[in-house]
Amino acid sequence: MPHATIKNVLMTGPPGCGKTTVIRRVIERLADLRLAGFYTKEIRKQGERVGFEAVGLAGQAAMLAHAGFRSSHRVGRYGVDVGGFEAILQAELATAADSVDVFVIDEIGKMECLSRVFAEAVTRVLDSRVPVLATVAAKGGGFIAAVRCRPDVEVMTISANSRDKLAEELASWSRSR
Repeated sequence: MPHATIKNVLMTGPPGCGKTTVIRRVIERLADLRLAGFYTKEIRKQGERVGFEAVGLAGQAAMLAHAGFRSSHRVGRYGVDVGGFEAILQAELATAADSVDVFVIDEIGKMECLSRVFAEAVTRVLDSRVPVLATVAAKGGGFIAAVRCRPDVEVMTISANSRDKLAEELASWSRSR
């Protein structure tokens, strides 16, 4: 359970550890609250991951990255659709803090950080009075490292053992804010 004085919680861990699963379970448990933000969803073709979609909590969705997307912005084998992603950010993270109970961000990672709009929006919501529940890359310098080191942030590492109970703990923590 996050420390009572912390306003922002970041979950981290290796790819595939369940960060997005925990985020989605927390979103389900907080359905009666005013949430803003997004989660990511894998795009699969014939069982293989070929990309990622950003899904806004108000229902809008956009491709974040795809192996077949031609872009000068690349992370590994994926071309990143910065413009499409920024449309989700404008719809979700530009929401006024007084109309949101919790901001949800999945994830603060290399693909997302290719967008200057993303870094500005994340900084703004972390600085706001509204609690932020986010996932963050386990590794990374620059903005990723800066966010992880903020004094108003608690970083929690997800493991196979902790992820199932973590959703309930984080939902309770979010409600107590």
